Amino acid sequence: MTSAPQIQPKFLPNRHDLGVVAVGFSGGQPKAGVDAAPQALIEHGLIQQLEEDLEFKVSFDGQVHDYSQFTPAEDPVYRNMKQPKFVSAVTQEVSNQVYNHAKSGKLVLTLGGDHSIAIGTISGTARAIRERLDKEIAVIWVDAHADINTPETSDSGNIHGMPVAFLTGLTKEEREDTFGWLKEHHRLSTKRIVYIGLRDVDKGEKKILREHGIKAFSMHDIDRHGIGKIMDMALGWIGSDTPIHLSFDVDALDPMWAPSTGTPVRGGLTLREGDFIAECVAETGSLVALDLVEVNPSLDEQGASDTVRAGCSIVRCALGDTLL
Repeated sequence: MTSAPQIQPKFLPNRHDLGVVAVGFSGGQPKAGVDAAPQALIEHGLIQQLEEDLEFKVSFDGQVHDYSQFTPAEDPVYRNMKQPKFVSAVTQEVSNQVYNHAKSGKLVLTLGGDHSIAIGTISGTARAIRERLDKEIAVIWVDAHADINTPETSDSGNIHGMPVAFLTGLTKEEREDTFGWLKEHHRLSTKRIVYIGLRDVDKGEKKILREHGIKAFSMHDIDRHGIGKIMDMALGWIGSDTPIHLSFDVDALDPMWAPSTGTPVRGGLTLREGDFIAECVAETGSLVALDLVEVNPSLDEQGASDTVRAGCSIVRCALGDTLL
């Protein structure tokens, strides 16, 4: 699978400029190791493949950021959130990093890290696209989990289960050091998010999804219709004149294909279904940003190389690699 993409992007000045942000952050959940994912993906040759095979001009500072300089002296639980100040400070910095790439017209690839970092990546993309094109983005969120708990509905208090609630404004906070930095220009409409692959959704989240009429395709829907039809429906909902941010949690894949992740759930996407989702998004020419999150090479060490390989494959497919 190696050839430069042929599709011309609709919302980027050219198809060659790619900004990469490597976010070695695990503070949105309790399991260490997910912070090592960007390095594992890079060591597997991902950036080299993007440059040599897909002919991207990659802007990358060469650093996997650990954001340790943002560790607060004290970070007590607040509104049921664990490490709220740390996650807030890191996501604000990630938001600025993504924004700086996106406002200059680059496609942005963020390698996580746990899924709390999407508070940063998506807010940065949303702000940049509003300023650059005066358009609203849509998000395709591929995940076993909905990550739309509010602090109050969350059982665990882990912020990696809350990013969509913050991004859509379902949860707001005045305190600047606890996500108060999120302003209207960072946010996303609940009508502009589409979920694919859900199969482990909390009771409170189901209520939120129903009440707000959020478009969500579960594994039940994928089993019923097949992934081809699901992608037609998902992209039809978004429309052809909308920039897309694809946020891909590797735990959307079945643990058979991606065992090294913090919250694996059986009954997930096959590797090909995951790649197909990414390929379909690439074919639209509408992709402006991509996250790959929740690879944890320290869990299931036998399966770590499979998981890293799966992650690299999804990124390549989303960025325009094709089978033929």
